[in-house]
Amino acid sequence: MKITPSARVLRMLGEIEFDEWQCIAELIDNAFDDFTEIHRSGTPWAGGYRVSVELPDSAQGQLVITDTGRGMTYDRLERAVRAGWSGNDMHDKLGLFGMGFNVSTARLGKRTRVLTTRQGDTEWIGVEIDLDRIGDDFEAEDITEPKADPNEHGTRIVISRLHPTRARWLQKNGSALRNILGQVYSWIFLNRPFELWVGGFQVKPVRHCRWGDDRSVLYNNKERIPAYIEIDQKLENGLACGDCGQWQLTDRDACEDCGSDRLTVRERRVHGWLGIQRYMHKHDYGIDFLRNGRKILRWDKQLFTWRNPDGAVGNEEPEYPVDLAHQGGRIIGEIHLDHVPVTYQKDAFEYGDRSWRSAVEIVRGVAPLLPQRAANLEYEENTSPLALLFKGYRRNDAGLRYLVPGDGRKPIHDDTRRWGHEFHRGNPDYQTDERWWQAVVDHEATKSRGKNAKAAAVTPGKPDEAAVMEALGFDGAEIGSPSSPATGPDETKPGAQAQPPKDGESAPAAPTPEKRKETRQERVTRYMENSTTYPSLSRSFGHPRVGFVEVEARRLTTVGSLTDENLHPTPVLLDQRGGNTLVAFLDLDHPIFQRFGA
Repeated sequence: MKITPSARVLRMLGEIEFDEWQCIAELIDNAFDDFTEIHRSGTPWAGGYRVSVELPDSAQGQLVITDTGRGMTYDRLERAVRAGWSGNDMHDKLGLFGMGFNVSTARLGKRTRVLTTRQGDTEWIGVEIDLDRIGDDFEAEDITEPKADPNEHGTRIVISRLHPTRARWLQKNGSALRNILGQVYSWIFLNRPFELWVGGFQVKPVRHCRWGDDRSVLYNNKERIPAYIEIDQKLENGLACGDCGQWQLTDRDACEDCGSDRLTVRERRVHGWLGIQRYMHKHDYGIDFLRNGRKILRWDKQLFTWRNPDGAVGNEEPEYPVDLAHQGGRIIGEIHLDHVPVTYQKDAFEYGDRSWRSAVEIVRGVAPLLPQRAANLEYEENTSPLALLFKGYRRNDAGLRYLVPGDGRKPIHDDTRRWGHEFHRGNPDYQTDERWWQAVVDHEATKSRGKNAKAAAVTPGKPDEAAVMEALGFDGAEIGSPSSPATGPDETKPGAQAQPPKDGESAPAAPTPEKRKETRQERVTRYMENSTTYPSLSRSFGHPRVGFVEVEARRLTTVGSLTDENLHPTPVLLDQRGGNTLVAFLDLDHPIFQRFGA
């Protein structure tokens, strides 16, 4: 099989900067392109759409990538491994550049074996590209392997004599690799029946932890701003070259760049969404930009900076997150730009292209996001989707105004980040935004009780001890006295004999079966059935030197007091569970909370 250019040039291609995950993604792209064509045709596909990546088990191991695609003919295989050739058009596919296969394989290792077969073929056919053996004749060795099942189909790429540093990274970072690929292909995994397995584990889509479609804030008590905004704007159709991919003027018959007559009218559309993440993060916020379902930019923050077109070069002013810099940001989104060209590394768009500039204008507008800055520069108000979210959610004050969970006094960012981690782990209790929402509502309720308590305080700044004792049920009596709850008038001290009734008094009636005392377990079960999780206090408590306990805090939702072991009203009841776990029941209607807003 003839391949070009020479092995020396192929080795030089391996010096092009590609991260390990980018090299593997290049080979996955080619398989997913094949899957996409099959899926769009509506043809049932035996064996499903699956790509498997076998990672090296040592520095001397090998990397194997297998797919269940259609396989290739000998002629197609010869073109596929030839540097500079691409069978893909420049607009519908993930694998955009013919150099992708050569760069990724040469960067990973010195020997690559490609084997492919189609349904009904009698054997696997392939080629071995050994960078240490290919000479000036550009010939690579043809190889074949027997095929046990004639219905088998697909392609297998085996890369050996791996570069030591890259082999070590692949050997030790299987989990990180799955996470990156889960982000890059998340939209594809959620919208198409494609599977990707790395190191024996299926790659799951990494979804955004955003507020629900129905959440919003009230800006200036008059404008309702949702926490999720859909974007779908079609631009005028364009004329694109099927060979080089360049967009043309609509009145041309041939490509002005390469001379090809393969010009087709194509749709140009900016669509997706912007939203608010349920937690703030210093790094994981920003906008994802996708092309044909693959993320080109992840957590991109460049639209949060305004560039003054009338200023000097480099005149850039960051606008978000300015007020929130110590905690990070939470504006996120996914924007599809299938018509915008990307760089050969697929890690950026061609920012000088007018299609990119048009998309930016749709998403963030032309004026500054900061209203005062826009007014000072005589811009009209920015009404873009990004400016709308910036206006409604730029601050991080706890409560309903900015949709930030709190504890009655301040935001609980550490807690919400921990809940976000549980969301990404797939914990079913954290998939909806109810836990975050309840923390916002509880913050407002606690804050309101605190205000009422301050207004009713007897002496500002000094605790009313008598009121505390009364609220706890002691009626001002000394703790431990015969009339205190610990030894009330209706109870008998251990070892004491019951006194006979005095003259004129009747003996107390014996308890009847109908008035059987409720057991503790029955009470706890009743409390569980009539309570909801209290998010801001459901957490680990403890110290590294003595250990931790896991506490689930639950708030009573029905009218009726919470009682302790002696059946006296109590604001908090702890129930020990298995291991180091506790359930803490809270009666927020207890006087101690009502009086002091604690």
